[in-house]
Amino acid sequence: QVQLVESGGGLVQTGGSLRLSCAASGRTYSASSMGWFRQAPGKEREFVSAINWSGGATLYADSVKGRFTISRDNSNDTVNLQMNSLQPEDTAVYYCAVLKTWLPAQGLYWGKGTLVTVSS
Repeated sequence: QVQLVESGGGLVQTGGSLRLSCAASGRTYSASSMGWFRQAPGKEREFVSAINWSGGATLYADSVKGRFTISRDNSNDTVNLQMNSLQPEDTAVYYCAVLKTWLPAQGLYWGKGTLVTVSS
């Protein structure tokens, strides 16, 4: 089993940046594809970004492409999401996940999430 703990959320103004981190523990982490998902108030959870085990392949939702960058550091068991040019519609709870499928990206293990609020 993998345990995931997200951090880095907070309140930011429109156009600002935040960097989310996900600390993973468990022996399967380094061999797993990882992803970020988000859930806005009153909406279903949606895919944001994914990265394969080596970091050599990435996926992005169209809504964040060009603004968000996913990365991982297998030596520190972390996955990061750099979020730039944030917009009010990016407001959501962001979840880190170990993926069970790549396309479509589906989570297998989940963190508890970190809240991102973008003020207009």
